[in-house]
Amino acid sequence: MSSDSTSVCAVPNRLLFAVVLPLATYAALSAQQAGSELAAAIAAHQAGDLDTAIAGYREYLKRVPDSVEARSNLGAALARQGRYSEAIPEYKEALKLAPANPGVALNLALAYYKQGHLSEAEREFSTLHALDSGNLQVILLLADCRLQMGRYAKVIELLAPLEKQRPDDLAVAYLLGSALARDNQARQGELVLDKIFRKGDSAEARLLLGTAKFNAADFPGALQDFTRAVELNPNLPSAHAYLGQALMATGDTPGAARAFREELEHNPNDFPANLNLAVVLKQDGDNGSARRHLERALRVRPGDFGARYQVATIDLAEGRIEEARQELEALVAEAPKFTEAHVSLATVYYRLKRKEDGDRERAIVRQLNAEAQARQPRGDQLPPESKLP
Repeated sequence: MSSDSTSVCAVPNRLLFAVVLPLATYAALSAQQAGSELAAAIAAHQAGDLDTAIAGYREYLKRVPDSVEARSNLGAALARQGRYSEAIPEYKEALKLAPANPGVALNLALAYYKQGHLSEAEREFSTLHALDSGNLQVILLLADCRLQMGRYAKVIELLAPLEKQRPDDLAVAYLLGSALARDNQARQGELVLDKIFRKGDSAEARLLLGTAKFNAADFPGALQDFTRAVELNPNLPSAHAYLGQALMATGDTPGAARAFREELEHNPNDFPANLNLAVVLKQDGDNGSARRHLERALRVRPGDFGARYQVATIDLAEGRIEEARQELEALVAEAPKFTEAHVSLATVYYRLKRKEDGDRERAIVRQLNAEAQARQPRGDQLPPESKLP
């Protein structure tokens, strides 16, 4: 199968045309009946009657549990209904039976991708890329996984050679330009950006230009470009998420929340939109909704320090002190210069009556604040989050 949304496997002739011998055994009759069930399920699948197809595949698999065709088709039908958590085990089972089936492997990767489990999707796309390094669909999907996961250097490593081979491929140029812009490689990104701009003003070009300005802290300029990007193409992935971040940076929190929600309407798994909307919701006291968005964000970027920190602060606000302590201690161990985590951990220790530990964290915060102040131009202020409790 080439795609979980359009195709189904052909019915093997041995199942459709069972030979009826004299004094046929029960097993032969059962096989003939099973083949008829599979044919009916495939016909329903092709006609778009997915409920009937799913029921038929499952009934057939009771008789023939080692059928790669039925397993793969069942996964495809489930995926078309958006039931990826059910489709994934079927694809995995099919791959156990036929490990070298690239169509099933691609469908498994796509199911992870559409479900927002990008770590798993990246792993599967990487395996497919190793087997067929020239498959452009796999390359672009692998690059997009890494882009969403914030692995910009890996995107650049993957696409830079391809961009030289395919200089007119705007999909390659856009993904590469996005990675360069988000990795603060403005100079290299300009070459790719110019190529896109030569095709005329576009949402893609505006998003890349706005990203470069945003990274340079030109928030009003970025806001103009992001606004133009969503005007040109309201469905462009990440455009509303970046617009929301620019609105937050320029003080329009309600507008930012609307932009993040708009992004999530198009892409429920967008990491910045989930993370930043969670921050806004937490500020408004809606911790339950904030936690749900953080859980989705962590599915996209497992282990992300910022998302984990926000979960810990919700635990702290809701009185789950022990859970907050464990997460914050893990965070400062993994990211010892994460000032806000030290601030919150000091608060946790004081609530636990562990004054000595709290004082130690306060001292660390003072040291980190002094280091940050020394790095900043005179007159700049530290963010409020870095203040001592």
